[in-house]
Amino acid sequence: MSETIRILVVEDDPATLRNLLCWLGTIAGLEVVGCAMSGAEAIAQIPALCPDLLLLDLELPDTDGIEITRWTRAHHPDSEVLILTSFEDETKVFLAMQAGASGYLVKRMIPSRIQEAIREVMAGGVVLEPRLARRFWNLFQSVKTGGEAADPSLSLEGVERDVLIMIGRGLTNQEAGEVLKLKRRTVKSILARIYGKLGTHSRSEAVVIALRKGLIEL
Repeated sequence: MSETIRILVVEDDPATLRNLLCWLGTIAGLEVVGCAMSGAEAIAQIPALCPDLLLLDLELPDTDGIEITRWTRAHHPDSEVLILTSFEDETKVFLAMQAGASGYLVKRMIPSRIQEAIREVMAGGVVLEPRLARRFWNLFQSVKTGGEAADPSLSLEGVERDVLIMIGRGLTNQEAGEVLKLKRRTVKSILARIYGKLGTHSRSEAVVIALRKGLIEL
């Protein structure tokens, strides 16, 4: 990632899109490289623009933002996704995070918090609005009760388990590295290894899969 965070804004409401573009354009270190008002427009632009981050609405005229998130993480895993929507629903949060989103904010958040969230996500963090966070993590924890049969061919090394537990507890890559005495780029490479083993590109989905298969406990 370059020093400047390159953002693609995906929003179907013209007034909201205009306000976001004007506001983001005033912030040092952020560059809006494109905008889209539908899922099809977003998918068409992502390969050429290679944005660092999608600022993505969930409710689009042609598709669900969760599907755009899933497509982005599968085809362009270096592009992070931060959901900015009007939905205040822990199930939507859970589905978005499983699809690969790294954050979920509602549109009434003050602009400074959105700016902070963009930087937190790009630092390897998972961002949730406080009023949704407790309900989400309760739902997240509940997956432990629906465990699957163990797969003897699937295992995580000790450091992989440690990193994934830290991520499951809501720590950023930087914070996990500080706790485990690892460099942030080392944490990132360990996560990439975990994703390969578990068949995902998402922090949250990796934790869910590992919990369900009994590979980690939070």
